[in-house]
Amino acid sequence: MSEITSTAPICTIAEIGRHEGQSVTLRGWLYNLRESGKLLFPIFRDGTGTIQGVAHKAGVAPEVFEALKGLTQESSVIVTGKVRADQRAHGGFELDVEQIQVVQRVPEDDPYPITPKEHGVEFLMERRHLWVRSSRQVAILRIRAEIMRAAAEYFDSNGFTRTDPPILTPAACEGTSTLFPVDYFGEEAFLTQSGQLYIESTALALGKVYSFGPTFRAEKSKTRRHLTEFWMIEPEVAYCDLDGLLELAENFLSHIVQSVVKNRAPELQVIGRDIAKLEVIRAPFPRLRYDEAVAMLNQAHKDGHLENPFEYGNDFGSPDETWLSSQFDRPVMVHRYPANVKAFYMQPDPVDPTFAMCVDVLAPEGYGEIIGGSQRVDSYDLLKSRIEEHKLPLEAFQWYLDLRRYGSVPHSGFGMGIERAVAWICGLDHVRETIPFARTLNRMFP
Repeated sequence: MSEITSTAPICTIAEIGRHEGQSVTLRGWLYNLRESGKLLFPIFRDGTGTIQGVAHKAGVAPEVFEALKGLTQESSVIVTGKVRADQRAHGGFELDVEQIQVVQRVPEDDPYPITPKEHGVEFLMERRHLWVRSSRQVAILRIRAEIMRAAAEYFDSNGFTRTDPPILTPAACEGTSTLFPVDYFGEEAFLTQSGQLYIESTALALGKVYSFGPTFRAEKSKTRRHLTEFWMIEPEVAYCDLDGLLELAENFLSHIVQSVVKNRAPELQVIGRDIAKLEVIRAPFPRLRYDEAVAMLNQAHKDGHLENPFEYGNDFGSPDETWLSSQFDRPVMVHRYPANVKAFYMQPDPVDPTFAMCVDVLAPEGYGEIIGGSQRVDSYDLLKSRIEEHKLPLEAFQWYLDLRRYGSVPHSGFGMGIERAVAWICGLDHVRETIPFARTLNRMFP
């Protein structure tokens, strides 16, 4: 069909309410089409939203009606029409179609594979490059973007400087073997699992810093909470103890959630999220010592809520975190774990060195850990002995020890995985929908 000749202003669906009673031009795709005799009801999308169009056979040019009739799903179009308020319509407006240009028609013999009918998850993940066009996935990705924006905003507005650590590193941050090795000009290097060690360095230069970027973990895990590639935001603060870190974490999370509630209410509605459960996410958060949390778990076992008793001294597994976090209407901060189950760089509790000055923040509704952090060891001798105890290569950590040799101070930081935060805030069953293209144990396509 020939190009649109209208001089109507080009606008987005998100802006369409400003043009009630006026003709506008939209550029997008056909999301769906319903036909009812001489009436056509196309639904258009343009990336900012969706709107229903209306075309009556007697009210439009014959070529416009024919171009619309039978138009295939996801065909790209430029459409002009008059904006009409309608309280029954999604978004409160409809578009009375006047002209249409089909930019690319999806062929009928090779139709768009994702239809309004139900599809299995495996089918959809194989077509993730197309699945992201659906209204639910668009809403999730917009909420993800808001979470990332608000997270950076909180630190940028509170005196933090973003300093980005390297993605290629010579050694593991936490001394584990769950890293992806790469050949670095004949030497072994690894994809980073955290920027923490590096931003400890920049924190001692700038005071308050954060990093924000991709991280990688080669855990052979198939749980609904694990990805092999994910995004992490990590603050680090000089002259900050564990108490200061807890306050930072609860204010940070409160800011993110309330920003989503304020700015992404339509998207939360699309995915069916109960906003009331998010509106209560405000500081302060409940705090539990590790031993108090263990007592709760074992009482739950006695009461028949958990299958197995919890063995004191272990780290919490996913079922433990799920049950603990389900007991609260806002994140709960579990602190002071046994030092022997935590990373080598965590500061011992001065009251009882068998405990570490650390915290895991568990999201409510059973979503488990979304933040892990600690006060860091600031003594050179203690850190060196810890590295040796964990049988880590001392030469790889000499630069890290320098931070304790030259002007060491108490300092603390945490990491928050963006995808786990998205899963919780959106109320998703699986982390695979929280990122445009998930990388899991058995998936690297598309």
